[in-house]
Amino acid sequence: MSALADRPEGPVVGKPAPHESAALHVTGAAMYTDDLAAHTAGVLTAWPVQSTNAHAKVTIDVSGAYEVPGVVRVLTAADVPGVNDAGIKHDEPLFPDEAMFYGHALVWVLGETQEAARLGAAAVKVEYEPLPSLITIQDAVDAGSFQGTARTVERGDAASALASSAHVFEGETEFGGQEHFYLETQASFATIDSEGQYFVQCSTQHPSETQEIIAHVLDLSSNQVTVQSLRMGGGFGGKEMQSHGFAAIAALGAKLTGRPVRLRLNRTQDITMTGKRHPFHISWKVGFDSDGLLQGLDAVLTCDGGWSLDLSEPVLGRALCHLDNAYWIPNVHALGRIVKTHKASNTAFRGFGGPQGVFLIEDILGRVAPALGIDALALREKNFYQPGQSTPYGQLVKDADRLGTIWNQLHDEADVDERRAEIARFNAGSPHAKRALAMTPIKFGISFNFAAFNQAGALVHVYKDGSVLINHGGTEMGQGLHTKMLQVAATALGLEMHQVRLAPTRTDKVPNTSATAASSGADLNGGAVKNACEQIRERMAAVAGRLLNVDERDVRFSGGLITGLGNTSQTLTFAEVAEAAYLQRVQLFAAGYYRTEGLHWNPEIMQGSPFKYFAYGSAATEVEVDEFTGAYTVRRVDIVHDVGDSLSPMLDIGQVEGAYVQGVGWLTLEELRWDTSDGPNRGRLQTQSASTYKLPSFSEMPSEFNVRLFENAREDGAVYGSKAVGEPPFMLAFSAREAIREAVGAFGPQGHMVELGSPATPEAVFWAVRAVQQAAAEAAPARAGAHELAAVR
Repeated sequence: MSALADRPEGPVVGKPAPHESAALHVTGAAMYTDDLAAHTAGVLTAWPVQSTNAHAKVTIDVSGAYEVPGVVRVLTAADVPGVNDAGIKHDEPLFPDEAMFYGHALVWVLGETQEAARLGAAAVKVEYEPLPSLITIQDAVDAGSFQGTARTVERGDAASALASSAHVFEGETEFGGQEHFYLETQASFATIDSEGQYFVQCSTQHPSETQEIIAHVLDLSSNQVTVQSLRMGGGFGGKEMQSHGFAAIAALGAKLTGRPVRLRLNRTQDITMTGKRHPFHISWKVGFDSDGLLQGLDAVLTCDGGWSLDLSEPVLGRALCHLDNAYWIPNVHALGRIVKTHKASNTAFRGFGGPQGVFLIEDILGRVAPALGIDALALREKNFYQPGQSTPYGQLVKDADRLGTIWNQLHDEADVDERRAEIARFNAGSPHAKRALAMTPIKFGISFNFAAFNQAGALVHVYKDGSVLINHGGTEMGQGLHTKMLQVAATALGLEMHQVRLAPTRTDKVPNTSATAASSGADLNGGAVKNACEQIRERMAAVAGRLLNVDERDVRFSGGLITGLGNTSQTLTFAEVAEAAYLQRVQLFAAGYYRTEGLHWNPEIMQGSPFKYFAYGSAATEVEVDEFTGAYTVRRVDIVHDVGDSLSPMLDIGQVEGAYVQGVGWLTLEELRWDTSDGPNRGRLQTQSASTYKLPSFSEMPSEFNVRLFENAREDGAVYGSKAVGEPPFMLAFSAREAIREAVGAFGPQGHMVELGSPATPEAVFWAVRAVQQAAAEAAPARAGAHELAAVR
């Protein structure tokens, strides 16, 4: 058994625990980045001057801004002492001389108040020299506008497999992006102390990278910049990269004025200035044998990177690594490429390309099942990975049999057969409304594809009174990471949770941190916290052993008490041993470290084992679709999901529920629209607010929502046997899309392939219903003719 997976007696991990800041959240007492700024005297506010052209050379006159009362400074490229770039690839000018998308920030105005900064920005004059703009993926492909490095995943001989397949289908799959719509918009707050040290509070998922970007913009070394992330009001990937530039603007403003500077985007600014989930266009060709087993897949995946690369290359890489999802495809050839368009640079979003890859195979299976004459549920199940099989990129699918176990458990617990029989009876008697129940699985790889990110640090202090303070490099965005770290520390030190406190994440406590992303926050930081605590516990055990007159190996820590095997008459408190350790000059603090072992990956050939393990799950979703409007209702959802041995079941169930709902939003509701006309508003995002961008709400929630964590699922080699939970269940939402597809199909003839737009909005569903009804109408005369011919014979 791995030391990481070993749980001591009476662990705090595994117990339901509320979020460590739950009371602060519900009472409104929780402080966020801009709250800290609002309580600071003399703070200036930054406001952007945004481009009103999708692509143009710009000439800027800022003199008018200085005529506005309260304007203190206008920040331009001439003010940058270091590198005028907000990205790690040096392709994102912080102050551009060429507007690259509608809404692009050109310069920033600092004002005594927000209103002064806003009016000052309005007084800045911008002259545009329009240039050709590319708004859609097809625009970019036609223009040959590509960026980054194309990658290919290949196994076997896809062309030969397709040529010899009994059934071959080809088509196109296209789907849009998704707005993060975190509750707290992008926010930064910068100050400089009397020693010239920059302290930047930032709503960021990657404080160390924010620190590096600020340093290179201001021509500083990293030790002159401290970045703190107290907490975020949501991130979902949108604050992994795109927070850096805003933090650099605030820091630059503080440098030039000597005053604190706050920057908080309003909702419209945030939506128009920040990137989304990457839209994809995929052309594909797939082959099956006569039994419905996949034989080969040939695909070209084209993703919209926006105006700069950002994280598009690793997003594309993860999409290529997940296009198989849970299915064995013996022959694969998949080319991935990135186009450059004149839109905000697309970025990380929950799943990080995984959902886009999974979309391909789930869309294919759902689309072709009727033509194969095989129930979609059975088609999926018969193509599951089996033990001993590997992914197209060469990684063994460990615990592959878990897929079938979870699938069967869900099938039985959700009464799928009985309910589908009832649905068939309902549909037979309901001409204007149809129901369907679909099941889909997920197999999702956990680890960063970039091996260096799979490491973490922590700093743990034990004070003389026995209280504990932990610092780690992960950030809290509402997902409960800090709560899990408190549980890990309490378990490792044999304490109750209330004896441990957690300090805000900051770069001068734990350096060189990885982003809190890739669902690896608990794996990485939990391993580091546990390592630090075990160092301290080992030292304290030696002290306790002398006090208890037992061997240090026989010392036990539990519930804040320390005992020794063989000495039943004496019990020490953790505080007593901490005090004794201090008096004996024993170190009571430790720097912990963790690195994920067993990873190897060659991105050039897209081969290796990039993931520590796979997280598995299955969902069953029942829907009802209305013929006349295309409106649909999610009636019931059942999920069984694998989180290993859960660190915190209450939090994990919440993550599964939230991920599923967010996935349903992407697949069925959330539609981003840009003006693609040749007029003056070309490239303008038309869905700029909650009034025009539809998010899931209570009205979209199922009346019955059942989530069960897969039991006896310990993952050896992970912290206390747990598995990641943040991203994998997002893709369980495909069961909702596939249920809608099957309900639409119930309006048409048997064997008809249903093509469903994405997102599957009521409008898209309406037209899909009309298409299958048209197919039914066209099939009716043929059937009638066949009956007449039979009668003549």
